[in-house]
Amino acid sequence: MFDLIVRNANLPDGRTGIDIGIEGDRIIAVERDLQAQAGEEIDATGRLVSPPFVDPHFHMDATLSLGLPRMNVSGTLLEGIALWGELRPIVTKEELVDRALRYCDLAVTQGLLFIRSHVDTSDARLVTVEAMIEVREKVAPYIDLQLVAFPQDGYYRSPGAIDALSRALDMGVDIVGGIPHFERTMGEGTASVEALCRIAADRGLPVDMHCDETDDPLSRHIETLAAQTIRFGLQGRVAGSHLTSMHSMDNYYVSKLIPLMAEARINVIPNPLINIMLQGRHDTYPKRRGMTRVRELMDAGLNVSFGHDCVMDPWYSMGSGDMLEVGHMAIHVAQMAGIDDKKKIFDALTVNSAKTMGLAGYGLEKGCNADLVILQASDTLEALRLKPNRLAVIRRGKVIARSAPRIGELFLNGRPARIDGGLDYAPRH
Repeated sequence: MFDLIVRNANLPDGRTGIDIGIEGDRIIAVERDLQAQAGEEIDATGRLVSPPFVDPHFHMDATLSLGLPRMNVSGTLLEGIALWGELRPIVTKEELVDRALRYCDLAVTQGLLFIRSHVDTSDARLVTVEAMIEVREKVAPYIDLQLVAFPQDGYYRSPGAIDALSRALDMGVDIVGGIPHFERTMGEGTASVEALCRIAADRGLPVDMHCDETDDPLSRHIETLAAQTIRFGLQGRVAGSHLTSMHSMDNYYVSKLIPLMAEARINVIPNPLINIMLQGRHDTYPKRRGMTRVRELMDAGLNVSFGHDCVMDPWYSMGSGDMLEVGHMAIHVAQMAGIDDKKKIFDALTVNSAKTMGLAGYGLEKGCNADLVILQASDTLEALRLKPNRLAVIRRGKVIARSAPRIGELFLNGRPARIDGGLDYAPRH
């Protein structure tokens, strides 16, 4: 007797007609024709059942603040940073908590149950840190929220940033962040990478740095990050986010850089929506795409995961909390349209991101946590194409969100009355 059985599921690895038996908060069985009963059964009807989506790079302290105190007229990264600098000194803890909780509500409906958020520590009040720690506690029953101490205005560049970051970690922030390319000089950027990795090693914490988020091919702090990762024995515990300068680097240098990153087991986090929006702004034509070398990094065996980064904030006026929207853009920007390519893109939204965040018990195998999402699509390729409704979102064996199927009605003689876009129009192989 199980508490819940999800029947007739298609899994991301290609298995079809699978039953998933859940007891308490764990998956107990994953097999065809599970001969058992349950207190509740859900028929997936040949639709995709996936582990929840994972966002390893987000800014929850800024989310849903679009238009405060004004709009980003140019749409550029630097104006967004300036805007946030205007809002940060006047924002209240209550506002921050309210916006973050509203975003988490949206995330749950999208099947997004794991988020790593960078928290700006540049304001000595650390109201952002206080707010996000409160949010982390409030959403713990349904979202795992990791927090990164992020010196947005520079670890050395901003007065008081060194002390503020240390206090944020003392308050319980999980991860050491940085932004070396925003320091005043390349030398100070290099020094910040070393100092921050040393702090992480001393405290036993992971590292996740905004690194080389620029079109400058000479912004090469990822090289320093990889070297310091090895120096301090942090292999596998360090993430380099964005890495957009790699798009502009010459191939010879990259042929040296990528093996160094692989040696350090760097986790790579591109942010396709934001990278393609904010980079290449000084170009006329040809205009650079601005996203890092996803295919080459994957081919070298590096763990690549995708972040949403921003939703309706000073840097990005769009976004929906839907990680499939992120993957959909990645397919286009990285030109990864093959079948195997798309499977890798889906992994970058799920299992790869879970590895980046160090999540225990993640997956759809026996013994894993009973966290899963039923999508209105037949497989991962269709999910990326359609960005379908999440028919059910399950957390630790309990349904915490549902969405009705997206059904179209037709009033045409001789044609179907109803269309299920998630199944009726999948390719007929």
